[in-house]
Amino acid sequence: MNRLLTQEETLQFLEKALKGPKPGLKAQLTMVTNPRPGNKTIKEVESSCIKAGVLVLLYPWKGCLYLVLTRRTARMAFHQAQISFAGGRQEEGESFEQAALREAEEELRILPESLQILGGLTPLYIPPSNYCIYPAVAAAHERPDFRPSKHEVAEVIEVPLDHLLEPKNTMREVWTIQGVEVEVPFYFFDRHKIWGATAMVLAELTEILKRR
Repeated sequence: MNRLLTQEETLQFLEKALKGPKPGLKAQLTMVTNPRPGNKTIKEVESSCIKAGVLVLLYPWKGCLYLVLTRRTARMAFHQAQISFAGGRQEEGESFEQAALREAEEELRILPESLQILGGLTPLYIPPSNYCIYPAVAAAHERPDFRPSKHEVAEVIEVPLDHLLEPKNTMREVWTIQGVEVEVPFYFFDRHKIWGATAMVLAELTEILKRR
């Protein structure tokens, strides 16, 4: 008989899975807009794009695993007011993991020493901003004491991992973006519509977790 994995077993499974072959672009494209903002892959632009690390942070809370997202303020240079992972541009001498951890500390006051890096998801190119993002997956033993930066973070959004795995919470709508009608897939959670690159990263994460 199959049984549900415990939180610890889920994190162990994820850490092991991230060391092996990942679903990659195929999974990411299940949550891409139609039409796409561009057809280039990260391999085509990696030498010229702006590189950034983002943190996919999992932690136990209220009896299940959660992940944290942020709604960006309108003052940000790119993707204003959109929902994203904590993260930002890689600085000279940094690894992508180090960039993700530094930015998470700046944005949410998450202490890097309190986290365990589990591995990385497939890097993704974002044509509108010319960013290449490198997602680092990490785990905390308890819910962090989030203290968001007023300049960068308009809202902290904590999403139960199981919510993202429910097919009914994945939706599609037609939006008008810059005067063009676009079909937008998104994860719906507590009035929020999580779309774009964030949804594409989550699509690969959830595809891996479905293998449990």
